[in-house]
Amino acid sequence: MHEILSGFLSNDSRFGKLMTRLGIIIGANLMFVLFSLPVVTTGAAFAALYHVMLKTLRGSGVLNPFHAFWNGFRTNFKQATIVWLLAMGFAALAWVDIRFMLHAGGTASFFRYGVYAVCVIAALLLLYYYPTLAAFDTTIPGVFRNSFFFLLKRPWKALVILFFDVFPLYLTYSDPQMGPLYAFLWFFFGFGAITMIGAALLLPEFQPYLDRVDADGDFILDENGNRVRSGIHSDCIAPGKTEKEILDEMKKLGM
Repeated sequence: MHEILSGFLSNDSRFGKLMTRLGIIIGANLMFVLFSLPVVTTGAAFAALYHVMLKTLRGSGVLNPFHAFWNGFRTNFKQATIVWLLAMGFAALAWVDIRFMLHAGGTASFFRYGVYAVCVIAALLLLYYYPTLAAFDTTIPGVFRNSFFFLLKRPWKALVILFFDVFPLYLTYSDPQMGPLYAFLWFFFGFGAITMIGAALLLPEFQPYLDRVDADGDFILDENGNRVRSGIHSDCIAPGKTEKEILDEMKKLGM
């Protein structure tokens, strides 16, 4: 009985791995809530949250969520914050335009549907921007280009991610009586759980283009301190793709 119980509670058991992953989600979620309080840093907090989840999925699943979150926040702060502020400015401008069109009435009110369409496309790109930023080291235009590439590659995944991001928020705001329960769930693991789902959906698409990592999810460096690219060695996590293959694939998607 003792051996059965010890095996069930060990870190290598399914239950142990589940509890470890749940602890990572809770720890990273608490960090996300804390670092999102200034509002302007919410974009960097999103990038850091995806950094933790992608690192967890790529490694052995055991890491310090607080340390990993801080590294992701610090590394991606500038690019994530710039895009977040631009997105907030765009959202404010779109809201003003829609209110103006509704107030004007007549033919002008129909133009709001064009604004809605642009907002949906912008929202999808933003959903992909932060996980792509967390996964790849490149410039802001490069992140957007990669985001558009992965968005077109598997559009149905974008809809699934959008559903998991929007539907819980809809439930929260549509049922005020359950507000305390929803607040508890969001505070402790809501954001982290949704981000883990998004990371799990996107990682198979990212994997062929990512640099190699060790069991802890940290990048493997060569003797010169450069990251070792996937596909170079036979024991890599996923088969890498050459630059020509990537460019050919992007051309097929019309990029």
